[in-house]
Amino acid sequence: MNENVTAMPKTARGAATRARIVDAATALVRKRGVASTTIDAVIEASKASKSQVYHYFADKDELVLAVIQRQAECVLGTHEGLLQKLNSLTGLRRWRDAVVELTDRTNCAGGCPLGSLAAELSETPRTRAALAESFARWAGYFEAAFARMQTRAGKKPTGDLKALSEAMLASLQGGLLLAQTLRSTRPLELALDMAIEHVAARLEL
Repeated sequence: MNENVTAMPKTARGAATRARIVDAATALVRKRGVASTTIDAVIEASKASKSQVYHYFADKDELVLAVIQRQAECVLGTHEGLLQKLNSLTGLRRWRDAVVELTDRTNCAGGCPLGSLAAELSETPRTRAALAESFARWAGYFEAAFARMQTRAGKKPTGDLKALSEAMLASLQGGLLLAQTLRSTRPLELALDMAIEHVAARLEL
């Protein structure tokens, strides 16, 4: 995130304490949701004191922003690793298979960590902005991959790759939501297969 929303630790011990607090908050939010996660619950789970929590986070809102950042680092780190060298439809289909496998491994439970946060926090300006930035970064990985795909095919990158990237991300998020609800990867597989077919047609690959 562009805005430094929390006090940053000056020592390794302080960094470890802050990380422990954010880890505990992230796990609780993932399990219970933001509304049902209290500062007291974070204190208990992190084994930190109240003074330590409030040293690094002025209030629950700032702690939630740190949770968003942590989840973004985790999710985007995974997808960046899968997408950063992608330059063909074959590679895109391998990414699709990896996403389906990851989803199946959890029995489709939990959904997308960022998508779940967006469902709960998109009506609050600061958290909405942080989530929007994370999704924009994610779409950017697709946009760069699509440009590489065209270049590899001997084509000059053309078309609205940004819109195509947003459509791919929307297909992914919708597929993950239905997979979570139905406890089946089939909706995710269908959504991604149709999105990849659309990419192939739009990029003339």
